[in-house]
Amino acid sequence: MYMPPGSTLRLDPRDEYTHVPEEASNYNESMYFNAFDTARGVGAWMRLGNRPHEGHAEMTCCVYLPDGRVGFMHARPKIDGNEAMDAGGLRFEVVEPFRRLRATYEGELLLMDDPHAMADPGSAFKRYPRRPASIALDFEGVSPMHGGEIVAADGSRLALDPAHAVYRGHTEQSMAVRGHITVDGQHFEIDGTGYRDKSWGPRHWHSFYWYKWLPVTFDREFAVLLSVKGRKGQANHVSGNVLRNGRHEPVIDGRIVTEYDELYYPRSFTAHVRTAERSYTLQGKVGALVPLRHRRPDAAGGGNSYTRITEGITEYRCEGRRVLGMSEYCDAMVDGTPVSVLEEPAP
Repeated sequence: MYMPPGSTLRLDPRDEYTHVPEEASNYNESMYFNAFDTARGVGAWMRLGNRPHEGHAEMTCCVYLPDGRVGFMHARPKIDGNEAMDAGGLRFEVVEPFRRLRATYEGELLLMDDPHAMADPGSAFKRYPRRPASIALDFEGVSPMHGGEIVAADGSRLALDPAHAVYRGHTEQSMAVRGHITVDGQHFEIDGTGYRDKSWGPRHWHSFYWYKWLPVTFDREFAVLLSVKGRKGQANHVSGNVLRNGRHEPVIDGRIVTEYDELYYPRSFTAHVRTAERSYTLQGKVGALVPLRHRRPDAAGGGNSYTRITEGITEYRCEGRRVLGMSEYCDAMVDGTPVSVLEEPAP
């Protein structure tokens, strides 16, 4: 995460729960979980973002099935406040701060054989059938918590510009996962790995210029988080950590070399990660991928009129290990091309 000069992080277990919303109209409190069972070839991710001043939440649930189909649902259910992470059939519960959490979903998923169809969500929701889904997953932290609230050196709250902020606090953790996923009568017991994050504070999705986020948990002993963020007119910001031998090695440098298809969807990548202790190389092969978009409120249909986020189930390999996980690429789009592609030199 980006740390302004002179700031520090405060990690408090109370931040696992919802906060009293600050006055910014775009206050957002969100939680995200992903879960993968590599042996069964099943994966899922879920996000709930409360926007109490706007009177709704952002609810997304996505399941990757072994045959390549994807179950997907997005909605903006009404909420009256910020007392719980519970909307649109999706619920997140804190069982034990920093240690155990639970995610459940009861509702419908759009069942797609071509997940790229979500590039035009209006058409996709008309084209594909809705099928019943039931998810219950128990998450156990296998790494120390990463992140916290960004505060001044004396511990006081920082002043944020709501028009450009993306969060006030942000935490992440590698997870072990057990439970079940059922979609359209197909039932899968889950015993695997995952990742979770939480953020709170003012957020506009369009405050992101571009980023590439690779959170992967291989097992209880080894996990990698690499985040590379582009900032207009500035050097890229690299952050993350490697879980090894029960502790985090902070990432001090990293880069991601990506192979794209004709639509600039990532197909594969090589991530080079360096800590103070050693270097790591991750190979990623992207499978089923869901492209999501966030249009600017004043979008006129051209130039940087929307932000695109691609969510792909990914086969990761590193030092003889293999596991399924997520890769997430976010870009402002310039005439159909991701800004990161325009700015990064060819490999």
